[in-house]
Amino acid sequence: MNFSELGLDQGVMDALEYMNYGQCTPVQEKAIPPVLNGDDVIAVAQTGTGKTAAYLLPILSNLNRYRYPTDAINCVIMAPTRELAQQIDQQMQGFSYFVDASSVAVYGGGEGTDFAAQERGLRQGADVVIATPGRLLSHINLGYVDLSQVSFFVLDEADRMLDMGFYDDIMAINKLLPDDCQKILYSATMPPKIQQLAEKILWNPVMVRIAISKPAEKIHQQCCICHQAQKTPMLIRFLKKFYGGREDGFVKDELLHNPERRVVVFVSRKADVRDVVLGLRKKGFQVAAMHSDLEQKDRDEVMNAFRAGRTNIIVATDIVSRGIDISGIALVINYDMPHDLEDYVHRIGRTARADRDGESLTLVSCDDRRDLRKLAALEKFIDKTMVRIAVPDELGGCDYQKDKQTTFKNKRNSNEDKSQPRHKSGNRHRRHHSPRHTADTGSASPKATDHSDSA
Repeated sequence: MNFSELGLDQGVMDALEYMNYGQCTPVQEKAIPPVLNGDDVIAVAQTGTGKTAAYLLPILSNLNRYRYPTDAINCVIMAPTRELAQQIDQQMQGFSYFVDASSVAVYGGGEGTDFAAQERGLRQGADVVIATPGRLLSHINLGYVDLSQVSFFVLDEADRMLDMGFYDDIMAINKLLPDDCQKILYSATMPPKIQQLAEKILWNPVMVRIAISKPAEKIHQQCCICHQAQKTPMLIRFLKKFYGGREDGFVKDELLHNPERRVVVFVSRKADVRDVVLGLRKKGFQVAAMHSDLEQKDRDEVMNAFRAGRTNIIVATDIVSRGIDISGIALVINYDMPHDLEDYVHRIGRTARADRDGESLTLVSCDDRRDLRKLAALEKFIDKTMVRIAVPDELGGCDYQKDKQTTFKNKRNSNEDKSQPRHKSGNRHRRHHSPRHTADTGSASPKATDHSDSA
């Protein structure tokens, strides 16, 4: 379906045309009409499906089409991380180019001047506030934030916010909103805690569910079944090959510094990130760490260096598996098996964006039966058998099938021994609502679109 068929405001359509947007994604086609109609919406859709536009476009369309307060906050969009808030703010600026709507991005980790700019935007009543829960509450607690006239409340990546412990913050902000505020909740998954949240804050919502998509067909998916101690040597070996290396360790410099050869290595535990980073740096790779314990300014420096090509490899926890769209990521490596199947899709979905080719490698520990079970379930889920990469003999090899047979044989012998008669002295074992606005038939003086307060 084309955006022109959805009934969006002409100012929004002008911006879409300017940005060369044509066809809707499935989530946009299904979610935009009920948002335009004033319904509460709960949408289950993955990152990368166009969900940000699915709520920004209809909200901006209504803000431009109808009469809303000119000196009040009309929309609050909550995001779990600073990085996602920044990304939403960037899209907001593009979509609102021909629309009479101002915005301010509110998140932590900046300088004192950033906080002052956020305060100024909140006091003046920016139309759209894009915020992380903790930082918005900090401003609210200082007494100058009025949410009594908010008409739209959006929770983006709600499941991630709950995982990060923001439930109480969300509910505290929700209590400050008017009863007839339209609420929109987006989540990549639908666990019971999201259902409970939806029941508490949404009224008679329209459900939009986009099936979990399989990884892009252009991702060449590979796995290596190895011993835990072999993971780092296999990681180094694979990266050398990826960057044009030879057995002597030579790496082509022009590839190592190519911004289109970016790599993300996902590690499950923050404690392991440092060890992997140090191991790669010893081999001459440009690598940086990314996890939630870093100060915000350090996280910004890492991401800016990665975008600019000064760092080509990031070793990260799942903090960057969702909501971060960086072009030129050509390879994703799962140093550890992801927690669940959806995490795998989110992780490797960082590559093969915009119809490009991509590559992924998953290291599976044959020392952990759970990893092997996860691999079988994962291949069934994606309906594909990953290309197997063998551990070379110089690294000790890893014939896990042989290891499994040996383990089974030893276990069987052990059971046979136990089945023999024991000596007598042996021990025994035992709401649907209407939008709060009216058609703008007058000639109220428009507000100047202002993004100067956006961080």
